[in-house]
Amino acid sequence: MKSIQNKTTGPLRVPLPRGKVLHLGPHKTGQINDPAAEHPPFKKLVEAGKIEIVEEGAQAAASAGVGSAVHVSSQGAGPKNTMRKTGDR
Repeated sequence: MKSIQNKTTGPLRVPLPRGKVLHLGPHKTGQINDPAAEHPPFKKLVEAGKIEIVEEGAQAAASAGVGSAVHVSSQGAGPKNTMRKTGDR
């Protein structure tokens, strides 16, 4: 797998083999198969400077810290362990 990065300030439609398309937002990264990097329309985007193929080691090192972080939810209701009063009041 190769990582690619959109170097433009707008979204890109990256053509891939077998009629598939990868949509990349501005300055976002994505992954493609190794054979897809040899697809002629894809090569045109690389030569035009709109896409850059990111090194595997740099991408793996950057994402290593993200995967180990504990996910904390920032939305939704709080804990539901409150006691409700029942019986005579």
